[in-house]
Amino acid sequence: MSRLFDLTGKTVVAFGGNSVLGASIARGLAAEGAKIAIVGRNVEKAEKVVRDITEDGGQAKAFQADVSSKESLENVAKEIEQWSGGWEVLLNAPGKNSPTPFFDLEMEEWDDILDVNLKGVVLTCQIFAKKMIEQEKKGSIINISSVSSTTPLSKVFTYSVSKAGVNNMTQFLAREFAPYGIRVNAIIPGFFPAVQNQKILSEERIESIMNHTPMKRFGKPDELQGAAVWLASEQASSFVTGALIRVDGGFGSMTI
Repeated sequence: MSRLFDLTGKTVVAFGGNSVLGASIARGLAAEGAKIAIVGRNVEKAEKVVRDITEDGGQAKAFQADVSSKESLENVAKEIEQWSGGWEVLLNAPGKNSPTPFFDLEMEEWDDILDVNLKGVVLTCQIFAKKMIEQEKKGSIINISSVSSTTPLSKVFTYSVSKAGVNNMTQFLAREFAPYGIRVNAIIPGFFPAVQNQKILSEERIESIMNHTPMKRFGKPDELQGAAVWLASEQASSFVTGALIRVDGGFGSMTI
């Protein structure tokens, strides 16, 4: 059974791997033998994740890039290729949020959030999936979505729209890339202690979340590792593509 989830010899490019959730997923993938490229705008945070992974006996290196810039992504792709020779897994875990009310929303903020959450995933898939195809590498793309992608949440209009786009893109690209042996899936996390949602977690909102979460608690970042390792493994999830995998404590199954 252990061989089913063995990622030894595989390289993972983890965008947003320096965030709370992205870092936890990256550590989980590294624990199964994967070599991890931690990519983020804040290279100091990325280097901290690398230290955590290497101290546990894993292999990782920090890289700096802006997911909203095609030039930046093309440059970091060359750097990662020089380091690892290629990659088999692409993790898209960047995230930006804001509680700005709809009528107060300025297009500058709209563009900023969409650039990171949606445009960034388009660009990483264009550049890194194309390279996977050129290298004739089968592989897995794992996009990090949100429960707000299927039923929009109050206070996070732009974020919800962006994550709905990620779901649609995931299923479109699953069909597009299937002939090349590249699977594309998304994980839909419930409520986890991530930076982008902490600023809107009032006592009233927390109570509302708990009332709609059958497990009556927040998720722990490490609870995303299992789904990511499963989706990254060619052996364990070889016939899984276009799937939207909920890891949400039952939030998506609830109504009033």
